[in-house]
Amino acid sequence: MPGGPLFFIAGPCVIESRDHCLKIAERLAGIRDRLRMPVLFKASYDKANRTSIHSFRGPGEQEGLRILQEVRQQFNMAVLTDVHETGQVPAAAQAVDVLQVPAFLSRQTDLILACARTGRTVNIKKGQFMAPWDMRNVVDKFMSTGNSRVMLTERGTCFGYGQLVVDFRGLVVMRQLGVPVIFDAGHSVQMPGGAGTASSGNPEFIEPLARAAVAVGIAGLFLEVHEDPARAASDGPNALQIDLFEPLARRLMELDAVHHSRPGGVARISTPIAGNG
Repeated sequence: MPGGPLFFIAGPCVIESRDHCLKIAERLAGIRDRLRMPVLFKASYDKANRTSIHSFRGPGEQEGLRILQEVRQQFNMAVLTDVHETGQVPAAAQAVDVLQVPAFLSRQTDLILACARTGRTVNIKKGQFMAPWDMRNVVDKFMSTGNSRVMLTERGTCFGYGQLVVDFRGLVVMRQLGVPVIFDAGHSVQMPGGAGTASSGNPEFIEPLARAAVAVGIAGLFLEVHEDPARAASDGPNALQIDLFEPLARRLMELDAVHHSRPGGVARISTPIAGNG
């Protein structure tokens, strides 16, 4: 609802196993309950855009969606996953609360329309190659279906080869489109392809970038978390060690409360999460 609390999208990059997924979800549910903050669980069942052909992609659609449904039911937690092709959309929309269009696919009209037509909330990540004002066309595509349940996520912009930078003006520009804006603090510190056959990253910058985004004014924060990022099956170099998530979330919520209570603070845009239509 307008003026509601900062929410978090968190979980492992990819479903590594059922047991691992449930353990991470249990940790996040505990943090959610202690801090009384909204948390969406996220995990990919198929990472179709890995750097190398030899990289782990996940358990696949049938098993992956079953695991995500188990998380949803066992922990009473809204769930997000990404889709890469229009054919994946119907099954995913039945299993999760929020569909996500990956940054590399943010201009794929058919995929955006297919997601929108499900009536689900859809998170569209801004392409690393796109200007924030170009997301107006993406929002227009989405809303042409009559569905207004769309969120936009900033995840950094290409800066030369293997580097990303964050232009915080983009958060303001996208918020002016009248939709909730999320900041992906993990992928914004990624170094695409930086390890040759995988991406690397600088996780020490996750917190300062997250704090800056909250100070600018966002609806939610996106973070991939793992108990041992060095051994994660995907995107470990830009994941947050899960033991650090609760204290970070607490600090960000305190900063967000100050930001929204001060004169001239930015009113938060309504963020519909679950449900059809």
